[in-house]
Amino acid sequence: MNLEELKRHYDFSGRTVVVTGGAGVLCGEMACALTGCGASVAILDRDPALAERLLPRLEAGPGRYLVLGADVLKRDTVEGAAQTILEEWGNIDGLVNGAGGNAPGATTGAGRPFFDLPEEAFRFTAELNLMGTILPSQVFGRRMAERREGVILNISSMNALRPLTRIPAYSAAKAAVTNFTQWLAVHMAQEYSPDIRVNAVAPGFFLTEQNRFLLTDRETGELTARGRTIIGHTPMGRFGAPADLLGAVLWLLSPMSRFVTGVVVPVDGGFSAFSGV
Repeated sequence: MNLEELKRHYDFSGRTVVVTGGAGVLCGEMACALTGCGASVAILDRDPALAERLLPRLEAGPGRYLVLGADVLKRDTVEGAAQTILEEWGNIDGLVNGAGGNAPGATTGAGRPFFDLPEEAFRFTAELNLMGTILPSQVFGRRMAERREGVILNISSMNALRPLTRIPAYSAAKAAVTNFTQWLAVHMAQEYSPDIRVNAVAPGFFLTEQNRFLLTDRETGELTARGRTIIGHTPMGRFGAPADLLGAVLWLLSPMSRFVTGVVVPVDGGFSAFSGV
């Protein structure tokens, strides 16, 4: 394989990729990178207005984009988005299941013992992360099965490998996403086509608006005790930046990983490799 051929594999021109939760910090970075590589990117989000901050970067790339309102827990909205994408661009080549998160009410501490965590918050977190991955995989995966090719990329977490204190619902749900990734990879390859691949990335610790004030002090900007513990267990000694995910994401979505399916790739600065000793 020569260099020009290698470069072509990371040219996403003519490919359509759907990114759920695409207006968020991490998935927004993925969407911008994909349009920069020539892809047609459909950003799905419950709040499409959040994508406005991405528009200058999306418009600067050679690719195309759509911003669509959709709730990954409401199948009809996902089906509606799929129909719009097919009408606009005719095919769906890739899916990034990026929608997810943790409900504050499903977090222990601050006077909330595990025994009193409200069922509604626990159920919402579990459903958002797991069912929010399964439903888009059904909707967009069906189109891939019909064409007998495609790539699904799920977003797992370090919590799936090493459950963190205080966030039981999120940790359990992300562990389920990892298991589902492996199951779906086998199912799609055996039942429909070996050219349909399903993988995941497991991000380590990235500063986002959701966790910023768990890891840094709101007033001083200094690390909290939790933030210091995380950095102390991360051999690279820092939090991840959104762009740090792009190498793994683009590789797993590209033909360069065409013999890779059913894997979960840590992008964690070495956190999962460190025993603490």
